[in-house]
Amino acid sequence: LAINTAEADGEEIPFFTRFYIEKPEENAQTVRLYALLDSKSVTGAYRFTLRAGDETSIDVELSLYPREDLGHVGLGALNSMFLFGPIGRQRNDDIRPAVHLSDGLAVMTGQGERLWRPLANPRNLQISVFVDENPHGFGLVQRGRSFAEFQDLERRWDLSPSAWVEPVGDWGKGSVVLVEIPSESEIHENITTYWRPKAKLPAGQEFSAAYRLRWSSSGAEPQDLGRVAESREGQGAEAAWRRYAIDFVGPMPPPAEVKLVASASAGRIVSPILRPNPATGGYRVTFDLDTRNAPLSELRVQLTNGQKPVSETWLYRWVPA
Repeated sequence: LAINTAEADGEEIPFFTRFYIEKPEENAQTVRLYALLDSKSVTGAYRFTLRAGDETSIDVELSLYPREDLGHVGLGALNSMFLFGPIGRQRNDDIRPAVHLSDGLAVMTGQGERLWRPLANPRNLQISVFVDENPHGFGLVQRGRSFAEFQDLERRWDLSPSAWVEPVGDWGKGSVVLVEIPSESEIHENITTYWRPKAKLPAGQEFSAAYRLRWSSSGAEPQDLGRVAESREGQGAEAAWRRYAIDFVGPMPPPAEVKLVASASAGRIVSPILRPNPATGGYRVTFDLDTRNAPLSELRVQLTNGQKPVSETWLYRWVPA
């Protein structure tokens, strides 16, 4: 549970005061735990049902009892670490190509759109808000799965699990919030994400919700769309330009049927190119961003067949290094 994360007055950290473990029956496939939660502004009770296997899943059922109106509360809160990777690594001089526990935020919106937002380690605190209604899921994902992508024998970032939050029932209106905190060290968990309900949780009224938390080695990939395998950033054709390369893989139509849709909220997209990538069997998108001295620019890339998406939507926020 997240409360007042990244607020100027400081974050409130709820804590569990007690745990109870229910003795499982013989040959049971699950373990059930109960927990009591407390903090200055809220108390609550949780039930966790754990299932182990190639994927570890936890069914989370919670009831909260606010002591005061909660205007900034986050459900399904996840923490992770992102120091640098193939995108946004301008200020990192390291023998390793990448250092991160997760490389992206994945979202499946209530309308079924798949979003992929590569993580960043910005110079200043960065908050991104993805407004939605009744989301199907979101998570912090590690899609980099080869040792060569990290070259780290001690940490083995390539083995880090992905975490996916799958709401049970309708969560109503709200937003998936991504908080990226500047960090100079891999020891800090500088990334957090959660679902923030639009409506306040009123004092003195019970609030209940449920979700399934999945831990696995998969990258929350869509099964019927192309997905982003990797995102790269570097110097563009001009001094103030940035160049991006995005590799899409997975089930997509042949080249004659695929179209590129790319946009920037500020500046302009220069020389967008979509071409087959014979090394991956998918497509590579490249373009330059002419920043035009903008303080930031929200980038959006999607592959379509002219009528509907054939890939997840790639999102990224450019800010000056």
